[in-house]
Amino acid sequence: MKLSYLLGVLFFTSLLSCSSQKGKDGWRLVWEDEFEGTAFDTATWSKIPRWHPEWAQHMSDNEACYEMRNGNLVLKGIMNPDRTKDTLAYITGGLYTKYKRAFYGGRIEVKAKLEGCTGAWPAIWLKPFEEEKYVWPTGGEIDIMERLNYDSIAYQTVHSVYTQHLGILDNPKRGTTASINPNDYNVYAVEMYPDSVVFFINDKHTLTYPRIETDKEGQFPFDRPYYLLIDMQLGGNWVGKVDTLDLPVEMQIDWVRYYQKEK
Repeated sequence: MKLSYLLGVLFFTSLLSCSSQKGKDGWRLVWEDEFEGTAFDTATWSKIPRWHPEWAQHMSDNEACYEMRNGNLVLKGIMNPDRTKDTLAYITGGLYTKYKRAFYGGRIEVKAKLEGCTGAWPAIWLKPFEEEKYVWPTGGEIDIMERLNYDSIAYQTVHSVYTQHLGILDNPKRGTTASINPNDYNVYAVEMYPDSVVFFINDKHTLTYPRIETDKEGQFPFDRPYYLLIDMQLGGNWVGKVDTLDLPVEMQIDWVRYYQKEK
């Protein structure tokens, strides 16, 4: 995607923002989605297609995986209701802002409630907006939240050439876990700066991943525009097998908010 088009997208999304609203101390709310309607906003969101990575192998556009309910976006993992058209035993729903809305720096917050299930792997994360230019993980990946099974913790992690290909995980520390309320809503957040990525859960600082001086490749690719993914994943080597007796399972998204620093 050409840079001129990308900058146009960033400018356009700013014009459509809530920039007149005052956000947190030192921050200005520039965009939000409260999911108050009867359908998600297709100008911002698209359904994540099924493709080869493990996390996406059960993604579906089946309407049974999506619901707008009581001011929440609900993404589901369910037993497949019609295996004559799709042979998978279970399917999942997910949305992303790819090609539609970019986030460059600032603070992203997502308020979500996650149901537990054996084999559940809900995630809120970021990938490079110009993804075609960067073979993973050269453009970086920022995992704002991943939760496994019925855990009372969430994982927050960055990925890059430095952490994945070179395997340098603790200089600096590339991820953490932090407590969540497993039966209620939690607010998952990340702040993106030219020299650091900073994570929070329920406004509690959990991890800072800094840019450091190093001769190693790809330590800090995170100073670029990203798109946001929110998805109800099931199964995989990390989370383990799915207990289909636990299905259906849901993740309920109350809102997404994007802030920029006050000038």
